[in-house]
Amino acid sequence: MRKAMCNFIIPRNARVAAASATLCLSLLITATQSRAQTTLRIGHFPNITHVQALIAHNMSRQGKGWFEQRLGPNVKIEWYLYNAGPSATEAIFAKSIDVTYVGPNPAINAYVRSGGKEIRIVAGSVNGGSALMVHKGSSLKTAANFRGKKIATPQFGNTQDVAARAWLSAGGLKITQAGGDAQVLPTANPDQLLLFKQKQIDAVWTVEPWVSRLELEADGEVLIDDRQAITTVLVARADLLATQPALVRKLVDAHRELTDWILNNPAEAERMAREELDQEMHTKFSPELIAKAWRRIEVTSEVTLDSLDKFMLSAQSVGFLRGAPDISQLVANP
Repeated sequence: MRKAMCNFIIPRNARVAAASATLCLSLLITATQSRAQTTLRIGHFPNITHVQALIAHNMSRQGKGWFEQRLGPNVKIEWYLYNAGPSATEAIFAKSIDVTYVGPNPAINAYVRSGGKEIRIVAGSVNGGSALMVHKGSSLKTAANFRGKKIATPQFGNTQDVAARAWLSAGGLKITQAGGDAQVLPTANPDQLLLFKQKQIDAVWTVEPWVSRLELEADGEVLIDDRQAITTVLVARADLLATQPALVRKLVDAHRELTDWILNNPAEAERMAREELDQEMHTKFSPELIAKAWRRIEVTSEVTLDSLDKFMLSAQSVGFLRGAPDISQLVANP
């Protein structure tokens, strides 16, 4: 590696000479730091089910970054927002981001699509916080009742989209990508709320805080409360894990430490998550709304390969996965 050099003629004036030497030293330090700095690009969604990311992102905004403090001065954190998992995993494929918080189904799909070469789950994040919402007083009680109805999900192929399709199919309905006996309509979360208010859709399968917003702002009620399901995991690019295992290990350790902090400081965590949502969504979320959403989630850093089996089966049942792919290397322990 070429060394940064400062070549100048030493001035006769002592004050000028001292200033020149200081400038040279500053340039040398800057050049050395620049060469050593690593940028870690982290993706997440503006959802309560991505609470560790919300809080860490909020700390970064304040100049008190949780990950920055634990990964060291030579690691720069950049944050990227996505609406749902398929968009985030495409960014992983494109190497636009290095790690992301994402649902289990997009993580599994990305792993299988790439033949196990592109992505690894490195930690758990949140369980629960997802639900199927219908209008209050609706006659929709079972999957069979949804014949001819419209259900919105956050994005085609995301965890809630797969869950909706699998549930409808298990109830005897034929569901295709373009329609079938019921229409599953991938729709961004803010648009779901508006369409639900206007009664242009019959149901929504989504995550917090949108579940609570549908309850409080659109007269919705929960038909299926998916409290036990894995909603969010932390994934990393496989090549990052291979080339910089120490960095990924530090990140996962910091994520686990943050998870423990959230569990031990729920009031402060709720406040910071709410503030970050306000920033990301350019709106105001009430403390009551966030408190309601908070009660539906379980914050965790644990995930096992066995716990992902049901997501594999759901994806297979609706045609997102063919055959029985080997996912034995999907979960990594950095």
